[in-house]
Amino acid sequence: MLFSALLLGAALPVLAADEHSMHHAASDSTADLSDGEVRKLDKEAGKITLKHGEIKNLQMPGMTMVFLVKDKTLLEQVQAGDKVKFRAVSENGRLVVTQLQPVK
Repeated sequence: MLFSALLLGAALPVLAADEHSMHHAASDSTADLSDGEVRKLDKEAGKITLKHGEIKNLQMPGMTMVFLVKDKTLLEQVQAGDKVKFRAVSENGRLVVTQLQPVK
């Protein structure tokens, strides 16, 4: 009985770690992306103007604003007027789009 309790006690942290990694993986899915509409692109400067809904991970309400993009090649797949799903993060006080995908 003591052996079973020790074995179970050793397994609990592993189970908790697996649950955490599954939750983290789920938070990186497309369900975690925000909705937006491309208003303007500045490919040279690596900037995109988006009219967006709430950005939950940044606790930001919907508005229109300019974001930097992490990778300028993201801008090649969209044009003004396109509906998009995107992920923005705060990096050193700047809002940066790290994921961007057109909505079909």
